Amino acid sequence: MFHCPYCGTKVKEGENFCINCGKQLPTDKEERFSIKKKFNQLWLLPIAVAIFSILAIGFYYLILETQEGKAKELYEKGEREAMNTNYEQAKSFFEEALHHKKNFNQAEISFNFMDIAIQVESTLEEASDLSKENNYQEAVTLINESEKKLQNFKGPVVKNVITMISEKRNQVKIEQLNSNLNKDPSIDELKILLWEAEDIKNEEAEQITSEIRDQIIDYTFTKASEQMMISHFNDAAAIVQDGMKYAPDSEKLKSLQTTIDKEQTAFETAQQKRMEQAINMANEEKQINKDDAIKLLSVKTESDHQGNLVVKGKVKSVATIPINSILIKYSLLSEKNEEILNNEVYVYPDKLLPSEEGKFEFTHFDINKPAEGFTIQVNNITWYTD
Repeated sequence: MFHCPYCGTKVKEGENFCINCGKQLPTDKEERFSIKKKFNQLWLLPIAVAIFSILAIGFYYLILETQEGKAKELYEKGEREAMNTNYEQAKSFFEEALHHKKNFNQAEISFNFMDIAIQVESTLEEASDLSKENNYQEAVTLINESEKKLQNFKGPVVKNVITMISEKRNQVKIEQLNSNLNKDPSIDELKILLWEAEDIKNEEAEQITSEIRDQIIDYTFTKASEQMMISHFNDAAAIVQDGMKYAPDSEKLKSLQTTIDKEQTAFETAQQKRMEQAINMANEEKQINKDDAIKLLSVKTESDHQGNLVVKGKVKSVATIPINSILIKYSLLSEKNEEILNNEVYVYPDKLLPSEEGKFEFTHFDINKPAEGFTIQVNNITWYTD
């Protein structure tokens, strides 16, 4: 047995052709060896080329992996520096990462963002200077403009920058609030400042909000109490309702509202009673003025110097209004208490004011008997009111 010098297939001695490749086999051993040697030499070159190519490609990928690993390491360092707000240092790391790996998209984005972060940092410093000069609105405008530059970026570093912007804006607004509060603002100005303070989300703003709200509560309580003391309950209630718009959970104002409601109810009840009493008194006065406005003080008979019988008397007004045309109707009685005659006489003066007194007098010329023999009986008194 020997191997075919062309394809290496085993063939038997004496065979003239290879059963695999079909080529004629040499008969001489030296000739077979020579052919086999040439065949082997032909295979060495492509094998060597293939091995070299594999080694070259492997080395190339090894270099690439080394470069990529270095780029990632630099990128991670840049991220750490950016998270610590060291934007200049972070920028240099991102730039170096790009040198080690072209088309490193994340590093390129981060590199570009560092310029924006540096600009924002500079803007915030400028806003701080403006705030120190009391140019608060201009400072807030600058801060808001810097925030707009971040609209197309995402990630933890971006969130940190946004947080930094928000904190600076809140700081400027708090400085503006404190400045306005130091100017002794009116109650209406305090209400506006309360809304501004509530819009700021941090602990210091919450404390300022609480202080402003307490001032509004105290002012509301005082003004409403003053109105309640003079029985202006509706005005007091309106003041409390307005105050509770700014302090809806105030127990102090809720309690005052309850007090106002109770006091108003008690006042209205008492007022109703007073009105009823006044009406009753008015009716009583009207009745008095109508039926009992005149009180008879005295009445007597006497004789004048001619011996004529004279009837005299006094009355007093117990009315509450002026009365006039007071008419006295009386009867003249004998010693036996028999009616001799009846007569009418007007009081003078014609008009009597409350508590004033009037007189009446009538001479009976047709009776010239001694006055001692007669008595007077007043039957009726009438009058008119104005």
